[in-house]
Amino acid sequence: MNAFGRMLAQLRNDGGSSAMFLGVLTAVTLLAGFANLVFPEGSIFHVSTFTITLLGKYFCYALLALAVDVIWGYCGILSLGHGAFFALGGYCMGMYLMRQIGDRGVYGNPELPDFMVFLNWDALPWYWHGFDMFWFAMLMALIVPGVLAYVFGWLAFRSRVTGVYLSIMTQALTYALMLAFFRNEMGFGGNNGLTDFKDILGFNLQADSTRVTLFAISALMLGLAFIASRFIMQSRLGRVVLAIRDAESRARFLGYRTHDYKVWLFVFSALLAAIAGALYVPQVGIINPGEFAPLNSIELVVWVAVGGRGTLYGAVCGAILVNYAKSKFTALIPEGWIFMLGALFVVVTIFLPKGIVGLLNKRRRKNGTGGGTPLASAEAGA
Repeated sequence: MNAFGRMLAQLRNDGGSSAMFLGVLTAVTLLAGFANLVFPEGSIFHVSTFTITLLGKYFCYALLALAVDVIWGYCGILSLGHGAFFALGGYCMGMYLMRQIGDRGVYGNPELPDFMVFLNWDALPWYWHGFDMFWFAMLMALIVPGVLAYVFGWLAFRSRVTGVYLSIMTQALTYALMLAFFRNEMGFGGNNGLTDFKDILGFNLQADSTRVTLFAISALMLGLAFIASRFIMQSRLGRVVLAIRDAESRARFLGYRTHDYKVWLFVFSALLAAIAGALYVPQVGIINPGEFAPLNSIELVVWVAVGGRGTLYGAVCGAILVNYAKSKFTALIPEGWIFMLGALFVVVTIFLPKGIVGLLNKRRRKNGTGGGTPLASAEAGA
């Protein structure tokens, strides 16, 4: 209770920005869900199930951006491989959903997924066992990415790999996983991935109530991740992380085992990304190796940069804004989005190095309305 009370006090003292963000998140979730379930389709107040699903997907992306911001904005570690943790969490959820199909698949096999029957597999691989249980699948969605992040971080940070070399290594990691999951013999659906999901915990995935519930859970996890990240960054651990970002050699000279702090923050960030992936899959209805693509991880960095790295809520806003723009722009000129994304990153880097939130904070300070917590001051200089 004391820790929870400290978290609430920190949110109140953060210039109102964090409390406002959580308030807006709660209001949007409640109003959108209520409008979908209560008002009929013909009503002007009705929010379509498609919009609910789209918002749920945006919240998953926002959680993923939050994970990148924790490690990049606060610790200065530019990871270009967080898409790997997102995809691994998604595959664990996808394996559970595939096991729930049972004999309702195209080939009617109660034990083997359709793609295994098509490839003439005789038995379920050993690593698929247990995924018919929801608790086991969710446990694996945390353990697998968490262990991978710990091993990778322990090897990289103890070897004092930093800067562009670390970024290249994280990109190589996700690219290697993408190539592996594309292979049919890996047992994860190959190029097509996992899809045709029916139920989750016995509830029809196509039902409006299920869609709204998944949307609400995504919002809840985003809010909890935001609070946990804010609490960590305003704790003693967070102050050490900021010191490592600004002057790692000095922090090491003062006696801090900087690689340990970086490893555990990297693991925490990876777990947030994995949770985002696990929530993403039942809402979009598919997971394939394309989620491992290095370009996806680079796009995450653009989201955070646009919103404002080192601000948490800035990363969330950046993810939602960029993906909303992507949804609109790809409908008009599908092949032009990648060029727009690159131009957006260049413009932000040159003219808005602290992102949209950094620009707003600068104007608030100029008008004399900005807050002054120690963390807020540190974020302003991020």
